[in-house]
Amino acid sequence: MNITRGFTGRPRAHNPGLPPGQYDARDEWPVLSAEVTPDLAPEDWTFRIDGLVAEDRTWDWEQAHALPADAYEGDIHCVTGWSKFGVRFGGVSLDAFLDQVRPLPSATHVVAYAHTGYTTNLPLADVTGGRAWIVWEYGREPLPAEHGGPARLIVPHLYFWKSAKWIAGLRLLDHDEPGFWEGNGYHARGNPWEEQRYSGD
Repeated sequence: MNITRGFTGRPRAHNPGLPPGQYDARDEWPVLSAEVTPDLAPEDWTFRIDGLVAEDRTWDWEQAHALPADAYEGDIHCVTGWSKFGVRFGGVSLDAFLDQVRPLPSATHVVAYAHTGYTTNLPLADVTGGRAWIVWEYGREPLPAEHGGPARLIVPHLYFWKSAKWIAGLRLLDHDEPGFWEGNGYHARGNPWEEQRYSGD
């Protein structure tokens, strides 16, 4: 995988909606993955939340779709430098899933993990309060496999490596536990507006 695309060779037009160091990808949506795209059918997809919760739970495709529908409409930003404006993802707010498992007061962080084994860490506060979604639509069409379909996590206020493709679950913890890219030098949180790309930024 090329993880440097976007850092060089792209014009940086002044746009007050762009975080520092980003460019407007317009109609382009680069495909960047740490693993090979899995062949995962919707009927084989599951999503589980466990760890510091009152009740572990796993949802299949139909059970997840039975939750109240929600959508994110706004912007997304990748650590490699591109941003996309006015995107729409359809799915379910992560709050709807968390309400059913009831996080314990001691829970402060989550590790999101994919069906491929990919992981990323997030403060619990960054995935609650209407800030994160499990989505299966992009632009009112099924989410393409190369972009995380059949379902992915999106946490659009952070760099997009935090929005784990092919999401399989969340584990709630009482401490921060680095995921794949965080263990390889990326920032623990990844706020685009503060350019938190790498550890130490």
